[in-house]
Amino acid sequence: MNAVDESARRESTAVGTAYLEVRGLKAAYGDINVLHGIDFSVAEGQIAVILGANGAGKTTTLRALCAMVSTEGSIKLDGEELAGHSTADIVRRGVAHVPQGRGTFPELSVEENLLAGAFVRADNEVRADIERWYETFGVLGERRTQAAGSLSGGEQQMLAIARALMLRPSLLLLDEPSLGLAPMITRTLFEQLSAVNAAAGTTMLVVEQNAILALGAADVAYVLEAGAVALSGPASALADDDGVRRAYLGY
Repeated sequence: MNAVDESARRESTAVGTAYLEVRGLKAAYGDINVLHGIDFSVAEGQIAVILGANGAGKTTTLRALCAMVSTEGSIKLDGEELAGHSTADIVRRGVAHVPQGRGTFPELSVEENLLAGAFVRADNEVRADIERWYETFGVLGERRTQAAGSLSGGEQQMLAIARALMLRPSLLLLDEPSLGLAPMITRTLFEQLSAVNAAAGTTMLVVEQNAILALGAADVAYVLEAGAVALSGPASALADDDGVRRAYLGY
């Protein structure tokens, strides 16, 4: 897809019907309420980013979408309600989650981790997808027989993302993908995510501490404060917002 086509796709999805639509989402850990009825949506094929200070509810939002915390409210994916379903059912519906801290299986090889990512699939194209992600994340092909726990932090993050993509997800959730990575590796990682989004049209929702890179890659952005949506809009507009720049971009 060339730059003109990609620009047109982003413009069209920006005004399209919501693919992920969240309304009145509340989440709690026991008696501690974290999300207080937030609303947000992401159009099909978009990259959306969630920003906010520590404790704002960013990670909890992703966990709520996967039924990993106690929730109330509506979560619709392509018009179908996910709220009330189990985490396993949500995965089978095509939602892949890359948690903070990567979460690879350290004693398994790179290739075994990728195979684990395809455990719900019953098609005959798993091997082709493994080779595809070896090509996209080149270093993984070089490390295919190596234990995941022996990889560098950046390599483990690439493996975690590639394993999630082995599901062929319709929605990819990423929690702080740049955490602990060197700036150059972080830039490369976001370039690869943008390339996957452009090639496959995978809808992505990203929680990220590197606001400059995240807003540069995203179509839409939401800023959480104390479990509520404080700001939202096109990522480019939020990047130009004085308050967002001071709070999250450092200038």
